[in-house]
Amino acid sequence: QVYLVESGGGLVQPGGSLRLSCAASGSIFRINVMGWYRQAPGKQRELVATMTTGGRTNLADSVKGRFTISRDNAKNTVFLQMNSLKPEDTAVYSCNLGAFGVDYWGQGTQVTVSS
Repeated sequence: QVYLVESGGGLVQPGGSLRLSCAASGSIFRINVMGWYRQAPGKQRELVATMTTGGRTNLADSVKGRFTISRDNAKNTVFLQMNSLKPEDTAVYSCNLGAFGVDYWGQGTQVTVSS
């Protein structure tokens, strides 16, 4: 089993920044993909950003140039630096770890962008 614990969500004004963190523990495959997905009220969950253990990244077009994903493989931790936040970034952000066809999810953290 793999456990994911997220932190760093909250309320921020438009144009502000937040940094999310997700720490994984348990039986973690050395090769995996960690990342972030989000779900806004009334919408489907969507990919925000992912990063492989090898450093390959995938970011949604809507966040390119504003969000940066990084990870510390030694600590099994992934980060999402979110800059220039917009009201449409408001959602529950969930951490994901995927390996060999199995997905694990964190409990989610709320990000609200509002003045």
